[in-house]
Amino acid sequence: MSSITLSSATRQNLLVAQDTASLLSTTQNRLATGKKVNSALDSPSSFFTAQGLDNRAGDLSNILDSISNGVQVIQAANTGITSLQKLVDSAKSVANQALQATMGYATKSNVSTTITGATAGDLRGTTTYANAQANSNVLFNGTAGGTTAATGASTLGGVQAALTGAAATAGDGTTALTGAIKLIAATGTSATGLIGNAQPADGDTLTVNGKSITFRSGSAPSGTSIPSGSGVSGNILTDGNGNSTVYLGTTGTPAGSVDDLLKAVDIASGVNKVAIDSAGAATISASSSQTQSTVTGGKVVLQSSIGSDVDISGKADLLKALGLTTATGAGTANVGVARATASTTTGSLIQDGSTLNVNGKTITFKNAETPAAANVPSGSGKTGNVVTDGKGNSTVYLQAGSLNDVLTAIDLATGTQTASNASGAATLTTATGATNSSVVAGSLKISTGTLADLKISGTGNALSALGLAGNAGTDTSFTASRNSTPGGLSGKTLTFGALNNGTAVNVTFGDGTNGTVKTLDDLNTKLASNNLQAALDASGKLTISTTNDYASSTIGSATDGGAIGGTAAALFSAAGAPVVDANSQNTRASLLKQFNQILDNIKTTAQDASFNGVNLLNGDTLKLVFNEKGSSTMSMQGVTFDPAGLGLTKLGQSGANEFKDIASTNKVLDSLTQASSALRSQASTFGSNLSVVQNRQDFNKQIINVLQTGSSKLTDADLNEEAANSQALSTRQSLTVSALSLANQAQQSVLQLLR
Repeated sequence: MSSITLSSATRQNLLVAQDTASLLSTTQNRLATGKKVNSALDSPSSFFTAQGLDNRAGDLSNILDSISNGVQVIQAANTGITSLQKLVDSAKSVANQALQATMGYATKSNVSTTITGATAGDLRGTTTYANAQANSNVLFNGTAGGTTAATGASTLGGVQAALTGAAATAGDGTTALTGAIKLIAATGTSATGLIGNAQPADGDTLTVNGKSITFRSGSAPSGTSIPSGSGVSGNILTDGNGNSTVYLGTTGTPAGSVDDLLKAVDIASGVNKVAIDSAGAATISASSSQTQSTVTGGKVVLQSSIGSDVDISGKADLLKALGLTTATGAGTANVGVARATASTTTGSLIQDGSTLNVNGKTITFKNAETPAAANVPSGSGKTGNVVTDGKGNSTVYLQAGSLNDVLTAIDLATGTQTASNASGAATLTTATGATNSSVVAGSLKISTGTLADLKISGTGNALSALGLAGNAGTDTSFTASRNSTPGGLSGKTLTFGALNNGTAVNVTFGDGTNGTVKTLDDLNTKLASNNLQAALDASGKLTISTTNDYASSTIGSATDGGAIGGTAAALFSAAGAPVVDANSQNTRASLLKQFNQILDNIKTTAQDASFNGVNLLNGDTLKLVFNEKGSSTMSMQGVTFDPAGLGLTKLGQSGANEFKDIASTNKVLDSLTQASSALRSQASTFGSNLSVVQNRQDFNKQIINVLQTGSSKLTDADLNEEAANSQALSTRQSLTVSALSLANQAQQSVLQLLR
């Protein structure tokens, strides 16, 4: 080309055309490849940097495949664990069926004894009771000085005492009072009755020892007009219980007299007794050995009863007219006379109406003459001065009763004596082993009997009068216990050596105090720690056997332990081996087979939980590389989760029966629980590892994206820019061609000249 001569303009335009063509070629190449750096010649720095980034991204992509395989290996292992957990749960279900099956032994190993009278509340057996005696305070009789001891014959009633009133007169003031003086005077004749303001009116009353004397005008009733149960004697109507009505008559014909009034007072005080026949006629007479109240020498002589003091309250004017008080007026006045004591009586006299409650039975003290056998209530019987209902309840009559009668009544209440009643008479029998109560050196020697411990309470003054209110005289009850001898196990000791790793037991039977055992619950509490239990049947047979957990064990055997000893051991039978229930054991053997089949499935499931030749449940190790340099790795050591690895073994080997009783079955369940825990723990570990691996997988994906993006930014062309460049270069090329044409026109002119 050097031999060709070009003009300067042509040469300049040619150079421009060449440059444009070169630029256009570069731009078209970029548009075609999409890259602005296609070789190291384009940009060495960018080319090699991008190449390095692409190479690392490629390496990480290869590692990402390995990580993906690792994820699948872990997921395969986790799926295997899920299946193994279900199989372990199935094995648990089989073991629980064994627990729910009928106990595998018809009879467990046991020792037993029969204790007469033993109850769940007292294993010692029947406590035998013997009569005991308790002493009251010393009682004294009524001898002056109060130091002479009373005897059984000392009477409960006292000696009659008399209150002699002041001399009294009739209403005229001059006629001496006599028993015949009327309570109200005849009209116009004051000498026949009491002084006017003293005369009782219809409805007036006197109260004598709590009994009522009522004054009524008119005449006493007769015939069918007499109230049922009451009786009439002259001008007196009495109800037989100490209450009376005195009929005054009329002022025209006065009726009731001072004698009538005194008879009514004596009825109320017990000095008089009354017999009422079926026609309503009353016979009034003095009670045995008692003197009636009278009017003597113009004076009222008021007598107390043997069995009770006398206390009278009523209108003062009436009592003054009788010479019994100095009080006057229509108000109430009180007069009375107390019994006396003597060497034949007790020093303290029991009040009428007082009671003793002896072991729930009632003894009543009554101020009355002891009735004849023919007159006692139906079903009751009389013995001495006691009337008893035959059930332990009695009435002691104070007018003749003695301390011996009181003791008889107490013995009937305690059961020391029993009464057989017939025709109003009581025949007494002393209970076997009991001793009748007595009086010794002035003390009541009271028998408790054998039926119950003694407890006596009372009302009135009975407790204190009988010396039963304690030393201070203020006690509200008197108590005494029977002599008792506990049953056959009392005080004896029973020992058991440790049974099947239990705790050795030492049991002492007693009253439940100081560590002794009394009740069945107490005994079972002691035995529980040694795998033993006790039961008691209605006949008193106490059986101590192994618990259901250890139904296959033999008490005292060399294998199981639990040897029996102690002072009570001789009372118990020898322990035998448990008796097998064939049907139940066959059921349990069938469950053993089911259990072993599940273990076989556990083994094959663990073997099949592999991916791409790696099995984390069969002991394989999974190693993962996370970067291209191999500096970031993770190793996962697998586990061996076949039955042996899970701590499970086949049952029923060499004739064994792991489902034979509850304890052995529970051991199997314990091993399954441990296996289940191991599976859950490993599942958690795999889950944690999987999370790490998946996180690294996501991380590598993102790093690859970052690397590829960086590489692209270094080498990729801006297609918009290159398209614009291509368009500009095309335009430029056209302009250059036109310019080159213009530059060549000068030479064309010379060519024209040559033509």
